[in-house]
Amino acid sequence: MSYYRPLVRHGDARPEGAIHLAGSALWFTEVEVLDRSAPPRIVPAGLLPEEIRLRLMSRRATIAGLDMTQPQIMGILNVTPDSFSDGGKHDELSAARDAALQMVADGASIIDIGGESTRPGAIEVEEMEEITRTAPVIAALRDASAVPISIDTRKATVAMEALEAGASLVNDVSGFTFDAALAPLAAQAGVPVCVMHAQGDPQTMQKDPHYDNVVLDVYDFLSAQVDQLEAIGVLREQIVIDPGIGFGKSEAHNLALLRNLSVFHGIGCPILLGVSRKGFIGTIGKAPQAEARAPGSIAVGLAGVAQGVQLLRVHDVAETAQALRLWQATR
Repeated sequence: MSYYRPLVRHGDARPEGAIHLAGSALWFTEVEVLDRSAPPRIVPAGLLPEEIRLRLMSRRATIAGLDMTQPQIMGILNVTPDSFSDGGKHDELSAARDAALQMVADGASIIDIGGESTRPGAIEVEEMEEITRTAPVIAALRDASAVPISIDTRKATVAMEALEAGASLVNDVSGFTFDAALAPLAAQAGVPVCVMHAQGDPQTMQKDPHYDNVVLDVYDFLSAQVDQLEAIGVLREQIVIDPGIGFGKSEAHNLALLRNLSVFHGIGCPILLGVSRKGFIGTIGKAPQAEARAPGSIAVGLAGVAQGVQLLRVHDVAETAQALRLWQATR
């Protein structure tokens, strides 16, 4: 099986035969062909298989009211005591609501609310505790704002309560492998979902991650999960995919995925990139404190946007929004 990574470019002067990427202003004329048993090679985009060409070029549908032909910012709101960067900061309901509203004012177009830390080494949280942490915050934010809200959970019961409280998207870091009831719930509710790749669970995922080929292995997992979700009634056009940077990956794995992000457009879904304040940014950027990693996070995020990523999941919303505005203006 071959995989096709579009070599993404931008600009108004496009050669004849250039293909727009996912309905956006980005385009490509060549693709890198990746194969498990042969070295990579560059070929003209005109040689793409028809199914892949259509998936690469098709305009992405609106997700939770958001235009997927433009980069969007997802603000992170962790209502947990132990998240690696902001644990314990939003324990009070009013503080959590106000933090979310500030992110909206700063440029976030969707808020991702999570009640279970998924940092390396984190222990599973009981369902009722996770519901107690998340549902009231979602309801309070929904009363104060019409901003789309994502529930970051692996559990169907938590997601159900979140949807009833006003959430509009289910974001599962396990890629819908943890709780068999979650995917059918999302299908029945008719809500968009985000499927993330993770090797192992948060408690063990960073102990010894290994892959035959991290880019192609992650692609195969996401592609298969999207097919399974579609088979039970989740619309493919309402599925977002996330390669899961830092979830069961070494620094080398993370960098390989980041260099090859555009290959995932071949699945035909919007791509979410979550790199904000992660450990490899601290290591490479020489920033041991998570709160000091905004510059590195923004640099990696913009590199992803240059490959056509549609959603950036971030802690530092105002700084990311400013950088994104300038990035778009100069291009």
